[in-house]
Amino acid sequence: MAPTAIVSSPLALVSLEDCLHGRRSRRDFCRETVGEDDLHRLCWAGQGVTDTEGLRTAPSAGGVHPLELYVVASSGIFHYDAPSDVLEAVLRGDRRPALCTAALSQDVVGLAAATIVIVAVQGRMDLRYGARARRYELIEAGHVAQNMLLAATAMGLCAAPVGALDDLATRDVLELPDEYLPLYLVAVGRSTPSH
Repeated sequence: MAPTAIVSSPLALVSLEDCLHGRRSRRDFCRETVGEDDLHRLCWAGQGVTDTEGLRTAPSAGGVHPLELYVVASSGIFHYDAPSDVLEAVLRGDRRPALCTAALSQDVVGLAAATIVIVAVQGRMDLRYGARARRYELIEAGHVAQNMLLAATAMGLCAAPVGALDDLATRDVLELPDEYLPLYLVAVGRSTPSH
């Protein structure tokens, strides 16, 4: 899906001001799934390429882009390839219970239809920024998460950021190499009917 498709999506029908007013960390998920198209839109909002120069929806120090996004859903784990704008399956099977355990057994992760894991690839920023690389990765993770939270609001989805996680256990759930460090989670779902 090209970025222009996002512009014509329901995201464009909600003002930024309305999204800012309506954004809340919502944990009242029902059991309804969130479709792959919606998960793709959320990933694009976080890391999507917006022009031919490779610029993205979220700023990155020096344009290095050290982050990767992984979606943990009932059907498996997906990786968002930002340059190709593709959400690709990397592992099959429901790993949400294992991710919930890695997220210190937080109910919000256990109840979510899907959780997007923001991962820093250690080393991408190190040559350019040295000791400050970790700081920039964390700052960028915040930018990416906020974009996804606002997009979820625009799409009528519930979402909650989660920072409490066991880094190594989360990496094991995703079966990632050692240089991949999970930083932040965004749990996503649909609201219970009463909301």
